[in-house]
Amino acid sequence: MIPAAAVTELARLVGEANVRTDPADCFVYGYDNSRKHSLPDAVVFATTEEQIQGIVRTCRTYRLPLVARGRGTGTAGAAIPLRGGVVLALERMNRILAVDPANRILRVQPGATNQAVQEAAAACGFFWPPDPTSAAYCSVGGNLAVNSGGPRAVKYGTVRENTLGLRAITGAGELIRTGVSTTKGVVGYDLTRLIIGSEGTLAIITEATLKLTPLADARRTLCAVYTDMHGAAQAVSRLMAQPVTPCALEFLDGAALAMIRSYSQALPAAAGGLLLIEVDGSPTAMPEAIERLSAAASGPGLLALTVAQTAAEAEKLWVVRKALSPALRALAPNKLNEDVVVPVSRIPELIEGLQALSRQFGIPIVNFGHAGNGNIHVNLLYDSQDPEQERKAHPCLSAVFDLVLGLGGTLSGEHGVGREKRDYVGREIEPAALALMRAIKKDFDPDGILNPDKVFPVLP
Repeated sequence: MIPAAAVTELARLVGEANVRTDPADCFVYGYDNSRKHSLPDAVVFATTEEQIQGIVRTCRTYRLPLVARGRGTGTAGAAIPLRGGVVLALERMNRILAVDPANRILRVQPGATNQAVQEAAAACGFFWPPDPTSAAYCSVGGNLAVNSGGPRAVKYGTVRENTLGLRAITGAGELIRTGVSTTKGVVGYDLTRLIIGSEGTLAIITEATLKLTPLADARRTLCAVYTDMHGAAQAVSRLMAQPVTPCALEFLDGAALAMIRSYSQALPAAAGGLLLIEVDGSPTAMPEAIERLSAAASGPGLLALTVAQTAAEAEKLWVVRKALSPALRALAPNKLNEDVVVPVSRIPELIEGLQALSRQFGIPIVNFGHAGNGNIHVNLLYDSQDPEQERKAHPCLSAVFDLVLGLGGTLSGEHGVGREKRDYVGREIEPAALALMRAIKKDFDPDGILNPDKVFPVLP
């Protein structure tokens, strides 16, 4: 229960209309796309940096948990207020503050959507490389919180590689400015990259300076279909070993293909794996790039290789890919969606291992994702109302994580840790490193009010 005095102080900071304490009003802010829910005691809407600083200081005074929330599109439960407390809603802090084409930067508030950033940048001939499939809905603050990537990360990198600096409020209520507005800068520790990916546990981002990239003059999309997963996975290694780096290299397994046949009747009946390959650059370079990529994609198991001839054909391919994740909800009432990463050369072993685990536990597993950097979205589909499936789902997930780590991989590439993966983090990070991370958290957030019980395993 939040003290009345704290509510009064929060209302003084942002106005009474911007503080909600009625459970009915707060309910929707208690969940994210993990489908888990925990009711906050209050929801506060902020629109200025000064308001956020005051909110943090008030929560620190009253020892209230404070969870920053963008638009709730995260899948790892990072935005769920596990201890109640205050949810800081940043959706109204959504301004594009400046676009500077001469210096290739864009300044933005955390509540702006990824799509709004792309549109503002495109008007000047640029784009911001991170492009999650939820771009129309997800916030830049959320992208920063989990170090989002998307299909283009294979060539252009993730949020960390495309953010120059931040303004943020620490858990002590202090305003800090990190990073630079230039493409080079090595003064002091790199707090920008530290805060990015910290899921709101270190500081609340109030502004970001993003690094823009010029839009390519030409873009072409290829579709390669294989008889099985092994053939497609082997092709990924060949594609990433040749000189032309794709700007996107997406992977769909046989189960995913079965779902999209209604979208594309042209898929061969024997299709067991598919790669979407996209290349960008100058128009004169496209013929050679397509030739090199086609040669690399060709190999054992290839059934068909086509090149989209029009923008409409290419868009049709991408619509199918982007529809996959939400479509999985129709196959089973429950889904464990994990975005694991392994070295590209070990993708075939990962896929074979996942197929074996699916058979062992009797849990359907559908795989797709960003194969160019080994970031595969592993979806375990089950029915929690089926006692046998409910009993086996999480042991199966545990085995998936062991498989990934055994292949030299990591438990998350772009979805973050949040609540869903925190209890597995100790398998990847040794105790000494975890202790150092907890100490850093303590320095940024002395009273532990920022997004508690996330990222790290909970101590006894």
